[in-house]
Amino acid sequence: MIKNCAKRKLIITTFALLIFLITLTFPKTEEEIKNVTITYTKAASSPIYLLNKEEFVARTNISLQGEKNIDKAKELIEILTIDNAKSAYIPNLFEPVIPKGTKVLSIDIQDTTLKINFNKNFLNIPKGYEEKMLECLVYSLTELDNIDGIIIYVEGKLLENLPNTSQKLPPLLTRDIGVNKVYDLTNLKNVTKTTTYYIAKEEDTSYYIPVTLLDNNEKDKVEIIIERLKSLPNVKTNLISYLTANTELTNYEILESEIKLSFSPLLYEGLASEDIEEEVKYSISLSMQDTLNVENVTFIE
Repeated sequence: MIKNCAKRKLIITTFALLIFLITLTFPKTEEEIKNVTITYTKAASSPIYLLNKEEFVARTNISLQGEKNIDKAKELIEILTIDNAKSAYIPNLFEPVIPKGTKVLSIDIQDTTLKINFNKNFLNIPKGYEEKMLECLVYSLTELDNIDGIIIYVEGKLLENLPNTSQKLPPLLTRDIGVNKVYDLTNLKNVTKTTTYYIAKEEDTSYYIPVTLLDNNEKDKVEIIIERLKSLPNVKTNLISYLTANTELTNYEILESEIKLSFSPLLYEGLASEDIEEEVKYSISLSMQDTLNVENVTFIE
């Protein structure tokens, strides 16, 4: 009798377990699915300046894992370093420029300034690439929110000269250093500096190349930028600007942190698609933001 009872309990327990396992294989009801919360984590995209195949400093975007500026800065520096652990993050069209083996010994943010202390490998930059390296560093790191400039130390000593040369450097490096510089000077007085972003296309990919012109042009900087975008810069590269010679800037207004631009209807004359229209607006916006230090560019129709 006791054996039969135990056997019956064993059968009931086994049957119940079997039913439980079968229910696990059934699809969840619509109501149950609605109650499930799924969280997606997306890496932030940040502009970075790398060398393209023609060795111009070029602007592209890259995904960063860090959330705080200090973490993003470390990540950008690592990606800018040759043979870095994040080489897979770099699009095929671009190359890093900081010498192999360069390490960040310390990094700190004070107000809007990023202070970086590198090991001595930082000075192993080949001759002719010193300015490009600083341009990539300064332009990449000043894309971070509320970072306006950087101060570079090597083994605790302030970097006072361009590596491999005796050219003096200011203690605080900002975008005033320019990028892909072109000189058209007749004298060293009343020098005007404007940075214009041109479009580059390669392997079905579009990106932007900034070119800083230093000349003695007495015209307004806004007018200089538009004139430059209506022609091509005096550099040997495959840069594109879709602005035609008929494009006219009819009016503009510079506010505290914004510029408002009005163009003639010819701004988009001959453009084949809305994508190209966006590229035109973006190249104008980047140029105005960089040269005039404004945050917003508004196009008045």
